[in-house]
Amino acid sequence: MLDPMLLLPDFALIMTGFALCRTRIFDRPVWEVVERLVYWMLFPALLFASIVRSPIQVGDAAALAAGGLLICASGIGLATLLRWWPGVDARMHASGAQIAFRFNSYIALALAERLAGAQGVAWIAVLIALCVPLCNAGAVWSLARHGGQNAFREMARNPLIIGTVAGLLVKLSGVPLPTWTVESVGRIGQAALPMGLLAVGAGLKLGGLTEAPVLATTLLTIRHALLPALALPLGIWLHLPPAQHGILVAFAALPTASSAYVLAVRMGGHGAFVAGLITVSTLLGMASVPLWVAASGWVH
Repeated sequence: MLDPMLLLPDFALIMTGFALCRTRIFDRPVWEVVERLVYWMLFPALLFASIVRSPIQVGDAAALAAGGLLICASGIGLATLLRWWPGVDARMHASGAQIAFRFNSYIALALAERLAGAQGVAWIAVLIALCVPLCNAGAVWSLARHGGQNAFREMARNPLIIGTVAGLLVKLSGVPLPTWTVESVGRIGQAALPMGLLAVGAGLKLGGLTEAPVLATTLLTIRHALLPALALPLGIWLHLPPAQHGILVAFAALPTASSAYVLAVRMGGHGAFVAGLITVSTLLGMASVPLWVAASGWVH
């Protein structure tokens, strides 16, 4: 049985960042530097090191990989459709759409280990390696399109996409990197999650959600209800064994990525709105992830 408190440390870091930003020592200018550091260095290093170290064996989990890609593509499609809803603010949508389909990779790895041990970690590594580029491209495209930027140019120079693609190229090429290189990049990446969550808390303004409550509710519904609900029959249709089916449902139910805030801020989006969505998504995940994983067991 999954512990609902699994996500409590992430939420505690968000609240710590919120408190620190309200002090005179760690005021807003400090966190602007932190956001740039996380965006340009820490998160790309984390993605690169995670992929290079992961035992990627897509052939052993081809159906699971297809399911993960379909889940993410469905989230991107549903979030994109919201652009044409009457009364939806374009900047709010461009900033928050990524909440519906991006996922927290660290929590994914922790969940996979609890669900299926080392084999589960290997399976989730395949999903992360394939789905992170797709989700990051969807997020960057939405923000770049709204900002009048060239979406393809922005994706080509986005540090999160660069870090992911570089890791995939190194991994698939089979060329071994010196151990000290991988270890150094890995240690840099270890700071990404705590610093990213602190930055989310520093930018947190729950009032940002009240500016577009219907949009916020719909995006969170896609993330925490529609996508995991889709994963249940999808796993059956793909003939996934019970363990892989549980991994797919857990993957679909994950809280959104903490780096969504940093991306939104760095690309001129509505940071307060995204920070509020990340906080609520983390809280919802504490309750919804164990329930959806239990549901995957009931269908077998």
